[in-house]
Amino acid sequence: MKRLFLNILFASWAMMSFALSPDDYIWREPSVNSSESMPLGGGDIGMNVWVENGDILFYISRTGSYDENNTLLKQGRFRIKTIPSIFEGSSHFKQNLSLNDGVMTIEGEGGKLTLWVDVFKPVLHIEASTKKNTKAVVEYENWRYTDRLIRKVEGQQCSYKWAIPKGLVTHKDSVIAADSELIFYHRNKDNTVFDVSVALQGMDSVRNELCNPLKDLMFGGKLSGNNLRFRGTSHGEYAGTDFKSWMYETEKERRYHAFTVTLHTENSSIEQWQASLLSTEKLININKDRNASRKWWNEFWTRSFISAGGEMEEITRNYTLFRFMLGCNAYGKDPSKFNGGLFTFDPVYVDEKYPFTPDFRRWGGGTMTAQNQRLVYWPMLKSGDFDMMKSQFDFYNRLLPAAELRSRVYWGHEGACYTEQIENYGLPNPAEYGFKRPAHFDKGIEYNAWLEYQWDTVLEFCLMILETERYNNADISEYMPMIESVLKFYDLHYRQLAAQRGRKDLDGNGKLIIYPGTACETYKMAYNPSSTIGGLRKVLEVYGRDKEMLDRMPEIPLRYIDGKEVIAPAVTWERVNNIETPQLYPVFPWRMYGVGKDNIEVGRNTYFSDPDAVKFRSHIGWKQYNIWAACLGLTNEAMELTKEKIGNGPHRFPAFWGPGYDWSPDLNWGGSGMIGLQEMLLQESDGKIYILPAWPSDIDVSFKLHATGSTTVKVKLEKGKVTQLDVMPKERAKDVINCIENPVSITK
Repeated sequence: MKRLFLNILFASWAMMSFALSPDDYIWREPSVNSSESMPLGGGDIGMNVWVENGDILFYISRTGSYDENNTLLKQGRFRIKTIPSIFEGSSHFKQNLSLNDGVMTIEGEGGKLTLWVDVFKPVLHIEASTKKNTKAVVEYENWRYTDRLIRKVEGQQCSYKWAIPKGLVTHKDSVIAADSELIFYHRNKDNTVFDVSVALQGMDSVRNELCNPLKDLMFGGKLSGNNLRFRGTSHGEYAGTDFKSWMYETEKERRYHAFTVTLHTENSSIEQWQASLLSTEKLININKDRNASRKWWNEFWTRSFISAGGEMEEITRNYTLFRFMLGCNAYGKDPSKFNGGLFTFDPVYVDEKYPFTPDFRRWGGGTMTAQNQRLVYWPMLKSGDFDMMKSQFDFYNRLLPAAELRSRVYWGHEGACYTEQIENYGLPNPAEYGFKRPAHFDKGIEYNAWLEYQWDTVLEFCLMILETERYNNADISEYMPMIESVLKFYDLHYRQLAAQRGRKDLDGNGKLIIYPGTACETYKMAYNPSSTIGGLRKVLEVYGRDKEMLDRMPEIPLRYIDGKEVIAPAVTWERVNNIETPQLYPVFPWRMYGVGKDNIEVGRNTYFSDPDAVKFRSHIGWKQYNIWAACLGLTNEAMELTKEKIGNGPHRFPAFWGPGYDWSPDLNWGGSGMIGLQEMLLQESDGKIYILPAWPSDIDVSFKLHATGSTTVKVKLEKGKVTQLDVMPKERAKDVINCIENPVSITK
């Protein structure tokens, strides 16, 4: 019995050693401005929190808060202080982000402020505990207190981008100050950029069949607290932007103050919106809600983790901080935006050339750039965050009618045509589509040198959906019509184009001809681009229900450079327009070349010998070289690129990377960093699980990651040896290959 007890105790200790909860992230000094803010959030709400000159400030952002121009507007800025200040009379300061609980505390000598967001309701909680009786002051600051003219470069924040109409404004919000509460909201006017896009793109005949998320959209919230009293308004300026402030003060001095900000978003009338807001507020139960949210975050961290020592300690910490940021939009109706997500701050602190309001970000608010978005969501497979992928999948799924209508209206055939720069109503971004188009130009194609014929990125989201079934046995039946429609589009559209050029709709070998095509935004007017062919082949293989179409797929184009066989960008192309490397897409995301495959050398040759692949190599932004290096088992290259990719960013919070090619914080920068780090630790090929395929044996690491077949793999590497390995379900342990002990397995 004693031996049995010891065995059980040892087994329990071993399991606990894997259950790593993340360390708190702490600052010991206040911040200078909003660029030194710390993220907090939950559900679909994000906050930037910082302490400046004794005041506690935070921005609030919420997914889906789009105005008439499709700018993703912030809910406003709050400023809180106590009288006397909790920071008075001492240098003691501590701003603590408890990742494990999703709670932030800010301490001074005189007390503590606690902030947290309800994961399951759109409610923010602020609690102040002080050592002496104090009054609390809460100010709501809004720069949209009046209509604001959108300046030329400022148009980047909305769907008009560089083509803003003369006199375009961001319309003012409504703010209602009652004695003990404040209500603020934005309600869209009748005419929006949706109407402009429909008319521009010749879709008036099917207007009523399109999704219009901007119509009657209303968003905002309510500040409340039992002891609050309205004290008046004032005006000020922050980071070059003027604002109006509504000030509230607690009526009595106390040692404990509590406030809530309840948010609501709805396409409705003002009366309905207010009723729904009140209903949400009535559901608040602080203790129950706090426990439920804390439990969610606790369980979030048990899904997966990566923790390393030595030179990779900082890297794995930043991986964890970034994953926390993604977790703050776990349940948003819309996906986390690649160009800042819910955590943008005053743009002048990103680049002084942008002296605009806190609503500004480059590349739009309701616009989704698919090539960038995919990198935010791919890492969620291995991290086990399957529930967080739904918002991205639903985004595409609810736009299926629009994608199919485009094919029907423009070309008269079936199938879903999703464009690269797609709006949240399913049509191409109007500026990228082109306001100045030749009359003869095909209305289904964007009049844009970068984006013409770029329709294939949706294949990555199709594959992600299929992979959630393989990873987590997910029910994906609701998405199958979308996947089938995307495949149908490619088959029908390109056979139609071939039949218009000549007598046959397939080539001499009975294969589909992808022309005109494009390999990303880079190799334009391409014939059979490898990124598109790879995507079609991979999706069809995993989909497994259309062997005839799979048989019609051409092979990945190859060529020789200096006597070495490499993947070609396409069979032919007319020009190079950007700096992407689509010839490596068959390595990732399509996983046709790589670890455990006989053809890995072709992938490595492409990585090292293709002149454009060498010239375009970088770690910045959406660049994927860290991923490709890991997928090809190139440990040294993967290490160096990963350290550059997700080392500390330029701002105080180390996971606020960017702006890169996009904006700060750059979520596709962080997402690609996550993917690369995961691939260094775990890959799969032909039913085998390869652990540590691109990880140096002299750096200790512990991790838990997910694999297909509802499998989790926990590993501890110490001093060059795998000292712990736990695979669930246990029968999959036989599929694991330890690449530290068996390095030759990488190249099979």
